Amino acid sequence: MKPTVDCFFAYTDQAAGQKLVDQFRASLLVNQVFVLAKNQVHLNNCEFIQVEEIDSCSTIRQIAKLLQADFALLILDDSAVEIGQGAIERLVQVAGYTDAPMVYADYIELNGDQITPHPVNDYQMGSMRDDFNFGPVRFYRAEVLKAFRYENYEMLKYAGRYALRLRASRMGSLVHIPEFLFTNHETDTRSSGEKQFDYVKTAARELQLEMEQVCTAHLRDIGALLIAPFPEPNLTEHFETEASIIIPVRNRVKTIREAIVSALIQKTTFRFNVIIVDNYSTDGTTEIIQSYAEMGKLIHIIPERKDLGIGGCWNEAIFHPQCGKFAVQLDSDDLYVNENTLQTIVDKFYEDNCAMVIGSYRMTDFNLKELPAGVIDHREWTDDNGPNNALRINGLGAPRAFYTPVLREIRVPNVSYGEDYALGLAISGKYKIGRVYQPVYLCRRWDDNTDASLDIAKQNANDLYKDRIRTFEILARIQRNKQIDPGKDWSDEN
Repeated sequence: MKPTVDCFFAYTDQAAGQKLVDQFRASLLVNQVFVLAKNQVHLNNCEFIQVEEIDSCSTIRQIAKLLQADFALLILDDSAVEIGQGAIERLVQVAGYTDAPMVYADYIELNGDQITPHPVNDYQMGSMRDDFNFGPVRFYRAEVLKAFRYENYEMLKYAGRYALRLRASRMGSLVHIPEFLFTNHETDTRSSGEKQFDYVKTAARELQLEMEQVCTAHLRDIGALLIAPFPEPNLTEHFETEASIIIPVRNRVKTIREAIVSALIQKTTFRFNVIIVDNYSTDGTTEIIQSYAEMGKLIHIIPERKDLGIGGCWNEAIFHPQCGKFAVQLDSDDLYVNENTLQTIVDKFYEDNCAMVIGSYRMTDFNLKELPAGVIDHREWTDDNGPNNALRINGLGAPRAFYTPVLREIRVPNVSYGEDYALGLAISGKYKIGRVYQPVYLCRRWDDNTDASLDIAKQNANDLYKDRIRTFEILARIQRNKQIDPGKDWSDEN
């Protein structure tokens, strides 16, 4: 007997909805078709389900109760979707081959008349961020929906889909089909640099709290949950210099002078220095740095190696004999808010007795005019659960500052994207992290930024790297939990 599929989709408009229903009905494998909407809609050959929130756990439970087929095909985004030739048959085929709890595929992005292939990433243990792109269609085995009915998430309004796919990931490997099986009519045409801060908007706060709840429960279930209080480092190691401002740079002739001045004007009660690692600049940046070095105002390092990314440049600085007790970030195109930033950060180390301090920043354009989303303060971080919730989001904030002995022990990954997040995860898994919630840093967005506007291939590569380092950290936490108490069932921790 051939397997069957029940299809559930969110209503967008009459024409697109009817077209989608007709495409579903063209497959002999489709059993039932349901349209989900807040208000009554009428489509031929389709049943209506009234829902208050598409992404609520209540909606997922409704789908589970109505599901009669072997598989559930879900389209719950608010953009119109078209089903490709033989797509449903291919989903069923691959699900049968792999016994996967969930299958998803690449898609075509349609923006007006422009057609863009949109491949997506393979899923792994560290693909926990709640905005992981599965494409417009998620294809579940019925067993996953049935299991979800017993999850304790009855009141969640926004985290239903997130909870469902994490539940699926605990039942087996989620399988990506590298074929373009669907077309998605794109409605959000903002650049990658604009989209990445949606989760910090005030309006998203309730959603973020729900996502954190689901993430925390998942980490508990897989044995990776960290339990507060978190260990505090011993900050007594002696250094000649209290703090070093670290500036890795390559070809930033337009901004490096301002960054240097921002560092040099810091007013502190302690001794500090500025270390610039110049990664073979060719545009005049080197000459600007050298002019300050000749006046004795900073340490200018040109590495012997020529295979260094930003992370490798950081290692050159932190292992330099004149590196201070605390290593504090300043990107070559950013600025400190005022002359008190360094003092504020170092004070926080002693106030919280922590191994890392993360500040808050204001988004600006090249001319320092504030941009949306304004101040990024990552208030989703809490002392009790921040290191766990860090595995759900794609960044931790800026500027970053580190207790140098801990940073030397961990070392910085020799990459030019995500090295700061990798450090934040690794340190948060072992030590307490302090936060400064008032803005102490100006983060410029301009054409030469590494992530201001990325193509799909680069976005995928960046996301893949962060997913991978999350996987490393989750495995490390599971291992450490087992070593702490080998006989304990960590999934029962409250």
